[in-house]
Amino acid sequence: MRVLRLLTAGESHGPALCGIIEGLPAGLKVSARCIDRQLARRQLGHGRGPRMTIERDRVEVLAGLRRGLTLGSPLALLIRNKDHRDGGARSSVPRPGHADLAGSVKYGHADLDCVLERASARETAIRVALATPARLILAEFGVRVSSRVVSIGGETDAADPSLVPPERWEEVTDRSPVRCLGVEAGRRMAAAIDAAQREGDSLGGVFEVRAWGLPVGLGSHVHWDRRLDGILARALLSLNAVKAAEIGSGWRNAARRGSQVHDALFWSKGRASPERRTNRAGGLEGGMTNGEPLVLRAAMKPLSSLGRPLPSVDLEKRRPAQAPAVRSDVCAVLRARPVAFGLRLRRSSLP
Repeated sequence: MRVLRLLTAGESHGPALCGIIEGLPAGLKVSARCIDRQLARRQLGHGRGPRMTIERDRVEVLAGLRRGLTLGSPLALLIRNKDHRDGGARSSVPRPGHADLAGSVKYGHADLDCVLERASARETAIRVALATPARLILAEFGVRVSSRVVSIGGETDAADPSLVPPERWEEVTDRSPVRCLGVEAGRRMAAAIDAAQREGDSLGGVFEVRAWGLPVGLGSHVHWDRRLDGILARALLSLNAVKAAEIGSGWRNAARRGSQVHDALFWSKGRASPERRTNRAGGLEGGMTNGEPLVLRAAMKPLSSLGRPLPSVDLEKRRPAQAPAVRSDVCAVLRARPVAFGLRLRRSSLP
């Protein structure tokens, strides 16, 4: 059994982000150009902050690759930060909703920048780079992975995802400025982002990741820590600002009767195995893949960096203060979905 492990390092405004992915098989074709394409997808979209216009992420391969093929040893990658700062004024006013306060208490930092620099979503750039080889492994097994934005700020895309062939998802969503399938819904979402930006506010939302072509039996029912449901939920909830994860129609299923929830089985003439005509389970039953498309959703809270900051306190001066106004995206939901692409192989075994 081969397991992929990821390790990242680096701060938002440090010299660079770096990472290692261990467990890749030898002979996998990987290129910096392929990784750079995924990095570019992370940076595009409506409502992006000034940082996204400063950085033009390009990966440097430091180890584990020779003549375009993996060696079987750890693959080491680097992304340099153009917006690199060597310190500055000490920060002592935490932002409500951010890691600033809890992290400073946990690690004993008087300067909150020691926390927020690492807690920043900038770290997800190197995750995207490391996840790209994992996507290539999936492709070798005929597995296709894509994603879409479902809702932003209460504006929901009602388009039927089953009407878009899996091979066209990436094309359709990349054409949308907010990465959803429905054109009209995209306009409403973009308008909601613009309204929040004018008011110095931020928006959250929901994104969905789908995987087609997974074999039956990935994961396991025999131990709690091998159940794929838990592994995937952990991966999604590890993303910055993600506060809820859903498999299939999980939340809606909680309000329905069992007869309305479970995916009935049928035999069709000429088939060697039973089939399901619904996929409310989202491709997982008993902690294992069941052969249906894997459907995952994650809910992101609005970002904690606001143009019109909330009340806070100055920890050094011990008095009320306004939280700092930090440049940031108005909405990061559309940029979180490419980050989630490669997470599902983080701890699961290959087929």
